[in-house]
Amino acid sequence: MAILAFEKRLEPTFAGGAIAVAAAIGLSLVATSLLLWSAGASPLQALISIYVGAFGNQMAIVTTLLRASPLILTGVAVTVAFRAKIWNIGAEGQLYAGAMAGYAAYLVCMGLPTFILLPIVLLSGFAGGACLGALAGYLKARFSVNEVLSTVMLNYVVRFGLSYLLVNNWRDMTSFYQQSERVSASAMLPALIPGTKLHLGFLIALICAVAVHVLLSRTALGYEIKAVGQNPVASRFKGINVGRTAVTVMLISGGLAGLAGVAEVFGTQLRLRPDISVGYGFAGIVIAMLAGLRPLLVVPVAILFAALSTGGVTMQIDTGVPSALTLVVQAIVLIFFLITTALARYQIKIGG
Repeated sequence: MAILAFEKRLEPTFAGGAIAVAAAIGLSLVATSLLLWSAGASPLQALISIYVGAFGNQMAIVTTLLRASPLILTGVAVTVAFRAKIWNIGAEGQLYAGAMAGYAAYLVCMGLPTFILLPIVLLSGFAGGACLGALAGYLKARFSVNEVLSTVMLNYVVRFGLSYLLVNNWRDMTSFYQQSERVSASAMLPALIPGTKLHLGFLIALICAVAVHVLLSRTALGYEIKAVGQNPVASRFKGINVGRTAVTVMLISGGLAGLAGVAEVFGTQLRLRPDISVGYGFAGIVIAMLAGLRPLLVVPVAILFAALSTGGVTMQIDTGVPSALTLVVQAIVLIFFLITTALARYQIKIGG
């Protein structure tokens, strides 16, 4: 009886990786076309509509980049943790924690000049997400609590905490909706392009991606993170404090996700709402995996995901296909990418 066995390639080649990416894109296009055809739409027209909706004019481009900003930050946040083999599923909650901490700082420091208030709000947002992430890292390092369980449960704690505050202390009493008052102009993130909604949060996301790339590739801490991720036991014998590294990694990861939250509140939505994130934290996991846990590659992948989201609306208008199909397209891309990447790293052997 023939038995299939997977054997890791000793030296994965660049050409193999490039072929894997090309194959994933090709197979995804075929599968997506079949899906759109089965839904009664012209695949070519649907893909053109997605492109036009995402990049067809200045407003579409701005909307896409605006949507990409939190995806870049959560993608980079997850990348840092995953490099150390710490499965941070809590970027969603850390995003909310950052938004809440930034808003709390805004309420305390309201009235200060913009050049003082904005840094305080941003630093508080980073600190809010970092504290939540570091808590999960400490639980893992001190009590061996599985970080998947702790981060998922902390997501619920933060979300319910925000709902409580928006029903009581932080609620805008003049509004029917469950939301805070609109933030003042002095606390808004400035526009990158005058006359558009693209704000400083996008630039911050790009800077964070570059900073994390430098951290992982050029610093001693980056070496420790990768060493712990590859072999924590050997790292301990080499003198690396694995527990401290875990807490540090989760602190950085949570802080980056927290910045995504504060940018959404003070740059895009200008209010604190229960739905400031539409799954940005969870999408960051997919984006990080598709980017191969490379911080700089997170940027184009996040923009691609944002384009599918914004272009999906135009696709729905032009073809009548539900925009929710773009989520299926994202899943198809992820599945094929993971399959082809695995085949590039492992070779299949048939034994008897």
